[in-house]
Amino acid sequence: MNFKKNIQKIGPRKIIILLTVLVDVLGIGIVIPILPFYVESFGVSPFVLTLLFAVFSLFSFISAPMLGALSDKIGRRPVLIISIASTALGWFVFAWAQSVWMLFLGRIIDGMAAGNLPVAESYLVDIAKDDKERTKNLGLVGAVFGAGFVVGPAIGAALSTFSNVLPFYVVGTLAFLNMIGAIIFLPETNANKNKNKKVSINPLRPIWNAIKIKKLHSRFMAWFLYGVAIAGMQAVFALYLMDEFGLNAQSTGIIFTVMGIMMILNQTVLLNKFWLKKFKESDLEIWLFLLFALGFCFIGTPILGALFIGLLINVLARSVLRVVVSSRVAGIAGAEKRGEIMGIMASILALSNIGGPVIAGILYQVKSSLPFWMSAFSLALAFVIMKYCCNGKIESTENVAIANEPKEAL
Repeated sequence: MNFKKNIQKIGPRKIIILLTVLVDVLGIGIVIPILPFYVESFGVSPFVLTLLFAVFSLFSFISAPMLGALSDKIGRRPVLIISIASTALGWFVFAWAQSVWMLFLGRIIDGMAAGNLPVAESYLVDIAKDDKERTKNLGLVGAVFGAGFVVGPAIGAALSTFSNVLPFYVVGTLAFLNMIGAIIFLPETNANKNKNKKVSINPLRPIWNAIKIKKLHSRFMAWFLYGVAIAGMQAVFALYLMDEFGLNAQSTGIIFTVMGIMMILNQTVLLNKFWLKKFKESDLEIWLFLLFALGFCFIGTPILGALFIGLLINVLARSVLRVVVSSRVAGIAGAEKRGEIMGIMASILALSNIGGPVIAGILYQVKSSLPFWMSAFSLALAFVIMKYCCNGKIESTENVAIANEPKEAL
């Protein structure tokens, strides 16, 4: 009975979009622990592995803001369907790869329509009634990410015992089924579609737009550094566990599963009962950067106990920080420009993910712990920007939408 009440409380639209995100993220959870071992079977160096992360991010940088703006123009639903279809095709090409260039082609196809998350977030923000519900909705997305990382790595570890390529076929199939489900069940939520809106295909346009939106300057800069920190870790983490602690793909999958469970608890229980209850959102979006940096300092210390402490801090700070920053930026953006601004956020994150893996790959070949210290430095710098350079401390975002920003900025 309680389960039925909880389902009714969440609402059918939220359930459908969260299931869409879950299937997409489930694929990521399956792949990340296995990817380094699959790519190394082609006889490439760790640096080439990081380039695969970077090329996906490069094409995400090009496509994400365009898709966000397109969702403002034609609706969230068709854009989500297009991006999910591209993900399916990209993973199938990656699985079929007979040479390194096909690996890159698969990541390019996936990256060209990697607009799932910002459009899904815009979707949930569309149906939120106020700041608090908006943050809770985005917290649900974070919890879904956690669920994907609980189930995904376990599935990936099990599948990899049969073949390193099998997980990629499974991910492609899940994405294809996700696309079919979205076509059949996903309703439209954008009630403010602007059919006259111009959608720029210039990949540098989002950065120019971001420069013009003065209210969000500090958050954009901090978001870039946040992305550098995470991208650096993701690119080399499985290799780090293997080289420093002797862990294989199955053990790495277990660690990702535990991190996913912690993320779910943090965003379904602690987000409402602790973080949002004990602290103001305006404080969380500043001080969590510093806590996040501390977590990377522990991870960069090649001692097993320090690693686990660092991962605990990492999950707690990262999952809440992403929700809070995204929620506040979405609130400042306003209804008519939300998709484009969330697309700009995705583009900034993608831009950071181009350089982050490459730098991490170079540093890793010097010393395996250096990428994590780079991440700590990036987040410490983000803290300084948010603490001392933020353009005014905004307690509530309900009445601060960027309606007065110059039109050419968007």
